[in-house]
Order: sequence, then structure tokens, then C-alpha cells
Amino acid sequence: MKHPLSWSAMALGIHALAIVASFRTTQASAIESERRWEMAFGSALMSDYNFRGITASAHQPSVAAYFEPRYKLDRDLELYVGLNATSVALSNQSRIQMYYYTGIRPVFGRLSLDVGVAYVDYPGGTLYDGSSASNCTNGSFSLGSCNVSKATASYWEPFGKASFAISDTFSLAGNIFYSPSWVNTGAPGTFVSVGAKIGLPSALLPTNVTASISGEVGHYLFGITDPFYAVPAFPAGVKLPDYTTWNVGLNFSRSPVSLDFRYYATNLSKADCNVLTSDPTASFRGAAVTTLNPSGLSSNWCGATFIVSLSFDTTLGRAEAAFIGTKRPAF
Repeated sequence: MKHPLSWSAMALGIHALAIVASFRTTQASAIESERRWEMAFGSALMSDYNFRGITASAHQPSVAAYFEPRYKLDRDLELYVGLNATSVALSNQSRIQMYYYTGIRPVFGRLSLDVGVAYVDYPGGTLYDGSSASNCTNGSFSLGSCNVSKATASYWEPFGKASFAISDTFSLAGNIFYSPSWVNTGAPGTFVSVGAKIGLPSALLPTNVTASISGEVGHYLFGITDPFYAVPAFPAGVKLPDYTTWNVGLNFSRSPVSLDFRYYATNLSKADCNVLTSDPTASFRGAAVTTLNPSGLSSNWCGATFIVSLSFDTTLGRAEAAFIGTKRPAF
């Protein structure tokens, strides 16, 4: 069953988009309206779904699909609303991530901005409160403790993104995401990242194929959880461990298909990884016993990994040109 808040987020975005669009296009012709509206959509197949440095698919393959209606107020200002659905394998047994989002994308010369808000929904979760071994995500007690998880792991996060094109082949990017209750733990979470992308010379590539090398370094800052995640040393809630994550990869693209090879890693220990994930596959290690992780359970969900992904991304305008033989005039 869909979470009512997730539909509220989508409805709010669509309503806001429609109000502004109506105001700005009162005098626009039908042809102009057709040129202003666009629909982006796509899908992806990944060998693993890595979400900000941590696997969200238990290091198993994942599939994703999205759609994103867009409306251009003018040449350098776009409104959008979208939904990205990705298969996951969370500790509370949720099997899908529904990422509802809406925002605005202004462009100032070489600088592109993206400001919006998202609702990250994980429907179908099960409560694991640690009241018995069967109510532990890992199925047993370890040193009198075990991994627990709320049935609802959904949360809101406003975000901001920026990209600056230094040249036609080199760009820099920065992102910030904030949640007042990360994964519904009660702990605020702020993720900040910077990245760079460089295009490879076309002379080295087959006709109509582009390639690039890109990398990103990010840092997650967390606060204190609510008492549900308390441990003996911290009965009011635990301070979730901050961490740094990075990735670097090589991407090949022949529109509308892209193939990406990417390496991900974090600086999280296996004990701290278990604190963040409540990993149901975690196993005991004496070295993993800490005040934050009294069970001594150890998780590899935050370790270094190499991921291959194949994606398809296009728009209705491009699809019309490719399959119908017509093309919308540029805005």
C-alpha cells in the first residue's frame, strides 16, 4: 500500500507546478505550450544499488525506473516533478524505494542549479523491536543485544545541487541533502558532496559514443536517534556515526543507453556500519563490540565494492524524433 505522505508529496509538487505554469503561460499559444512541456523517463539495471556509499540491495542486483514531467518557464528556468522506483533489500524487509521529488532548475550561464524536496518512501516494512530473537533483524541475540528496525523507514529531505561547466569537457558539482529524521531514526542527517567529471577525447571513441571519467567525495553528518535505537550506554538514543564516502568511475554512452563501471567505498568500520544499517546478515566479531554496537555484530554493507550499471534515459521529444520521425521545435 502506498504511503499517504508520498502521494501528498507528489500531489503537492504537481499542484505547485501547475499553478506556476498556468500563470506564466496565460498568453502562450498551443504550439508554445507543447514546446514547454517535456517528459523524461528511463530505467537501469545495476549489479548492486549503492545509496551514498552503503548498499541498499544487500550487494544484490537491483532494477530502477523513473519518470519526470518537466515544464520550462523560459529558456533557463525549469520546473519538474518525478518518481524514481528502485528495488532494495532493507533490514526491515522493505523491497522497494519510492523516491518522490519536485523542484526547480535555474541556469545562469555555465552554472546550473537544482533546488527541491524529496520524500524517500520504503513501503512494506516490518517492525523488529528486539523483544525476542524472532523480532531481531538478524534473527538472534548476540551478547544480549540484537539489530532492530522500525517498520517505517521513510523520510523527507530537501536538497540543493549545483554544477559548473568549466569547459565543454570538464565540470565541477556540489550537492547537499538534509533530513530532520534520517531513515525515520529520529536523528537528523546532512549529506554534502563535491564531484568532478571530465569527458574523454572523441577521437579515441567509436562514432556517436561519448565517454567520461567522474568522481565524488561525500560526507554524512548525523545527530542522535530517538529511544527506539537506544543501547545500554545511551538509553535516550545513540549518536549515529558520521562517515565519508567516495566513488570513481568510467561511463560510456550512446544515447539513450549508458554503461557505467564504478568503484565505491566508505571509511566506516564494520561495527559502525552495523549501527547504521541493522544488517540482517551481520555476524559476530569480538573486535566489533563497542558502546554504540554492544552486540558485536559486524556488517559488510558499507565496504568497498565495484558496480556495473546499464541505463536507458530519454524524453518524449527524443522518442518522437527517433520512432515517429517528427521533432518538436526547440524552445
